[in-house]
Amino acid sequence: MKNTNYTKKLAYMGAGCGVVLFAIFGLLPGSFLGGVMGLNIAGTLLGTPVTSGVLSRLIVAASMVVGVMVSGVMFIMASSTAGWLIGTVVDALKAEKKDLATAGHK
Repeated sequence: MKNTNYTKKLAYMGAGCGVVLFAIFGLLPGSFLGGVMGLNIAGTLLGTPVTSGVLSRLIVAASMVVGVMVSGVMFIMASSTAGWLIGTVVDALKAEKKDLATAGHK
């Protein structure tokens, strides 16, 4: 009988689903939230009416990138962890069923 490892397979499938969900639901909100954070940071550092200078644009752009990255990490880690947990349960159930089947033949 072939021994399959559902934990790894489902963790990879969960990560793939997380990438798709991030592309659909996380990219734009992460960019928006990061941009608002950047505007608040630039307003605090450079003054409340944020000018269109290079430094303020760099701060907003960097915070947008950070917002997108945090959103991506959250989506991908959450879905791969869910896939890993489901795979662990499936592996445990398969091993228990296999142990029960081999115990009945002795």
